[in-house]
Amino acid sequence: MIIAQQQLQHRVVPNVVDDIKREGVFCNEKQQLRLFQSYGSLGCLEDERAGLMKLKEAFHNPARSTALHSWGGGEERDCCKWEKVVCDNATKRVSQLSLSQARYFGNRWFLDTSLFLPFQELQSLSLANDALAGFKGVLNLNKLEVLDLRSNSFTEIPSLDVMQSLRSLNLGGNDLNNSHRFKGLCKLVNLQELDLSNNGFEGNLPSCLMNFTSLRLLELSQNRFEGAIPSTLFPILKSLEYVSLSHNFFEGSFSFSSLANNSNLEVFELVSDNNGLKVETENPPWTPLFQLKVFRLSNCKLNDKTRVLPSFLLNQFQLRAIDLSHNSISGTVPMWLVANNTRLEFLNLANNSLKGTLTLHLNSTHLDMLWFDVSSNYIQGELPPLIGYAFPNLITLNMSSNLFQGSIPPSLGDLRVLDILDLSNNNFSGQLPEHLVTGCVSLGILKLSNNSLQGQFLPSKSNLTKLSALFLDSNVFSGEIPLGIMNCSELWLLDLSDNLFSGKIPDWIGDLPLVSLALSKNALEGPIPSVFCKSNELSFLDLSWNNLSDGVPPCVNLSSLRFVHLQGNEFSGPLPSFLSSLLASSLVTFDVRDNKLSGKIPGWINSFSNLRVLLLGGNSFEGPIPFQLCDLRNISMIDLSSNELSGSIPSCLHGIKVGNEKAFDDTFGTEIYGGYMFLRLLSYSYENQISVDQYVPVPISISDIEEEVEFITKSRSETYKGNVLYFMSGIDLSWNKLTGPIPFEIGYLSDIHALNLSHNHLTGPIPESFSNLKQIESLDLCHNSLSGQIPPKLVELNYLSVFTVAYNNLSGRTPDRKAQFATFDEHSYEGNSLLCGVPLERRCINNEDMSPPQPSYAVQDDTFKIAFLSTFWPTYAVAFVGIIVILYYCPYHKHLIWM
Repeated sequence: MIIAQQQLQHRVVPNVVDDIKREGVFCNEKQQLRLFQSYGSLGCLEDERAGLMKLKEAFHNPARSTALHSWGGGEERDCCKWEKVVCDNATKRVSQLSLSQARYFGNRWFLDTSLFLPFQELQSLSLANDALAGFKGVLNLNKLEVLDLRSNSFTEIPSLDVMQSLRSLNLGGNDLNNSHRFKGLCKLVNLQELDLSNNGFEGNLPSCLMNFTSLRLLELSQNRFEGAIPSTLFPILKSLEYVSLSHNFFEGSFSFSSLANNSNLEVFELVSDNNGLKVETENPPWTPLFQLKVFRLSNCKLNDKTRVLPSFLLNQFQLRAIDLSHNSISGTVPMWLVANNTRLEFLNLANNSLKGTLTLHLNSTHLDMLWFDVSSNYIQGELPPLIGYAFPNLITLNMSSNLFQGSIPPSLGDLRVLDILDLSNNNFSGQLPEHLVTGCVSLGILKLSNNSLQGQFLPSKSNLTKLSALFLDSNVFSGEIPLGIMNCSELWLLDLSDNLFSGKIPDWIGDLPLVSLALSKNALEGPIPSVFCKSNELSFLDLSWNNLSDGVPPCVNLSSLRFVHLQGNEFSGPLPSFLSSLLASSLVTFDVRDNKLSGKIPGWINSFSNLRVLLLGGNSFEGPIPFQLCDLRNISMIDLSSNELSGSIPSCLHGIKVGNEKAFDDTFGTEIYGGYMFLRLLSYSYENQISVDQYVPVPISISDIEEEVEFITKSRSETYKGNVLYFMSGIDLSWNKLTGPIPFEIGYLSDIHALNLSHNHLTGPIPESFSNLKQIESLDLCHNSLSGQIPPKLVELNYLSVFTVAYNNLSGRTPDRKAQFATFDEHSYEGNSLLCGVPLERRCINNEDMSPPQPSYAVQDDTFKIAFLSTFWPTYAVAFVGIIVILYYCPYHKHLIWM
């Protein structure tokens, strides 16, 4: 009776103890015990309740006041009924604590392990997504079986040796990075689940993995493991059901025969990040005992000699997901994979060397198929007419970059839940089926680029109301911009470039929530409509190579614009001043080349503080280059060529960071929406306590419009796209009326790749400082009036592939024929009558430098002095030689001399 009362005092049901004592006066011991058992079933232990309140205090975060808010609040004092708490039904002891995201926001912190001392019956503990940097002390819970520490900031594996009961450990998504610190795990020999994914582990796989002979789940993806996968690993770990080694840097060879005895295997993933692993599936011959549900083998050197599809897949009939992309697999399209696995949901055969045609069995229907990707192969022929009937529940269909031809089947319109359809980069022709644009009511991304589709598109009754991205570029669509696009009220991206669209840009286009609009290379005319004044989200605008005129309306809202391409139109007059305030904060690329713009380049150009690319060439700008251009500290490319600019080159240009320290900072990113779609395929559970859902991550991007810039370098127009723009840099001031010397400060642009100062009226010497242009690949100084010697140290420019100083007044010896200068022929030097040496025909006399003494220029812009000194000595030499010749050949003078 006393023991019962002592135990009951640890329960937390209100007034229970007082009621027992009061009732105890009127009942015997057996009745009191029965009464205690009745009350005892209603609450948790007082010491555990107090422990939970201390945990609540430790997890308190002012930024998230709702964390564990129900604990101890209100009338509910039974902690077994609190959220994130599960108690054992019999003992009322806390058995599970799910504290994930209890302190998701805030700074990293360390959790005191002594707070868990009251919970000695705890079997499952989740501390995922709690911003934990580690533990204070050793976590000592002898009965703990499941520990979830994923998505925190642990830098070291916590000491867990004492917890021999541990069966499942999840440390995925932390900052662990040293494989040699596995010692804290190697003694946990009873582990059945181990997740170390998404960390920074390096080096070889720890040998103690072979100690975990009871392991059922091994998740090591998203690390930097390297070396070979031990051939003895899987024969020892015979209980494995789930294996993921994806996104590491393994090398050497791996044979699937090592999996022959893993009869329980259901999930196997090996997606390489370095394409350095040779995977053999055929030799030695073997017969699998398993039936896989998920098989992902990507970016490997598969069957290096034959590149054939793994033959063991012929005996697999329960597959839900297959990813064999990026393996260069040859042969015909293995549609038998679809026929054999009737519950297949995901098939990815992208970027291989598959040939032949795509065939489907008549009347075959695959209701479970969600994702079908055979892009970037060599599949030819027409699409099966009943493809929409065969896969009625498809979410994504990607057949891009193949050799398909013929018309697009109308049955695709039966795909009512289709979200992504990509048929780009093929040879499809004809008109788009009306049933497609009226039946695919869930379509979010439609990509038909680079085909031969024609006619009108999107009738007014089209039903693509959920369309987010529409790519019709590089076809032969004609007529006015389709009115049916107006119904796409959620459209973010529209690319109609490189077609035959004509007429004016419709007013309604400004009503769409566009972030990216590309209408280049059509026959559009007239002004840019004023409805663009409503477009406050537009980031990418390409209206180049049309017949547009009248400029940009002053009311247009361009505050979010990052990339502006208006080149190749009929815009005229000066740059409108309102651009200075509208574009200053975000503009990265500004391209108005090849128009009819005139006037001076305005000084407010320096308000484009984030500008990387400024292209004003091919217009009629006049006057000096404004010194405010030097304020564009982030600029990578400047093109002012083919204008009427005059005056000298600003020496302050050396202060801009052309090509200097340009990191991948997403400046040139044009992706509107990107990420991964995760297809849930199956669940893997451990004794009904922990569930691991198997998802297949699928990359999604609804914007493949990469920022693209044309720039003349190496004597030709080059196109730079996407990430290449981070490495390209150049200045083109050619075909103007610039005068004076080349500022020696230009030589300080040590990271520049291309410099073109040709076809001007520049004078003076080539600066010696040009030898500092260590990264330069193209240097064009031709058609000027430069004089003096070519600096010999230019031969130290090891990346120079195009060099010309033709048609100047240069003299002396050509640079030594070594390194890159051994590749330049006479065309690089022609038009300089006083130059001598290889590769010119004119040889230097007596192996001497025939250039006159180099004048010293105290004032760089004294053009008269430069011109005088650079011509005086050659003139004097010619006159002197002429007098001697006359005296020698004239008989009269000879007579006088010898008299």
